[in-house]
Amino acid sequence: MTANPILLQRKYARVIELFAQKADISLKEALDFFYSSKEQELLSEGVSDLHCMSDDYIAEDLLEEFTRKQCSK
Repeated sequence: MTANPILLQRKYARVIELFAQKADISLKEALDFFYSSKEQELLSEGVSDLHCMSDDYIAEDLLEEFTRKQCSK
């Protein structure tokens, strides 16, 4: 199932804001990370209807990915 592009963009905005708060980073940093993340790729491709998950769930997944990448540096 594919999400409506406008609704998906709104979801991105909410998720990015939540992720920035959880990771304690700026919105710009959160935006940059989001658009290079695996989560964004999966969301845009409609994999497993990930776009149907809560904003908090997706933000937590982003935080885990962010933390893994920070630890591997």
